[in-house]
Amino acid sequence: MLKRLAAVAACLSVLALAGCGNESDGGDTASDATETTDSPAATVTCEYPEDGQEAAREVDPPPADAESEGTVTATMTISFGDIGLTLDRADAPCTVNSFVSLAEQGFYDDTPCPRIGDQDGFGILQCGDPTGTSSGGPGYSFGDELTGDETYPAGTLAMANAGADTNGSQFFLVFRDSQFPPSYTTFGTIDEAGLKVIDAIAAEGNDNSNPAGGGAPNKPVTIEKVTIG
Repeated sequence: MLKRLAAVAACLSVLALAGCGNESDGGDTASDATETTDSPAATVTCEYPEDGQEAAREVDPPPADAESEGTVTATMTISFGDIGLTLDRADAPCTVNSFVSLAEQGFYDDTPCPRIGDQDGFGILQCGDPTGTSSGGPGYSFGDELTGDETYPAGTLAMANAGADTNGSQFFLVFRDSQFPPSYTTFGTIDEAGLKVIDAIAAEGNDNSNPAGGGAPNKPVTIEKVTIG
């Protein structure tokens, strides 16, 4: 919908994506997903409990069984052009499962990307909240899928969150090598053409309204549609 700089930049990166995504009490997490062996395809069992917040758009939660091998391609058509994505099921099966489910239900269609940052150690475009407030979500949450070794170079697709195990619908696209702590689940990559599209957005500037970095794009950015496959 979130690798070292000097101390000041490091502090900024810790705060950079806090307050994004859905708050919850944690509870069951996707990191507890268990392998199932009674299916030809490798799968894990994911949990998507309600998070106590009203969904920004009415959607069904994803199916519990998620494939845990291979990749999925997606195209995010935005007002500036197309961004090609490759989603990695092996890296984050429950996250990919959720993203695909939301995309197929039209959750991301005609929604804004309300934040962009273009500074040393912080180059991201944040999307995934239909309300455009950076606080909306799908009405459910799910756990982090982290190894502790995550880095965020240009071309990374990662989840935004409001703390541990509060993933929902919001995600960010990294278009500059960024210095974040390994607290944001990575679940795919962005193609070269997509990075150029985000560069064009960044070139328009932003209002620097977010104290943790970046702000609203000077030229509004809208996701017109996310197509899977």
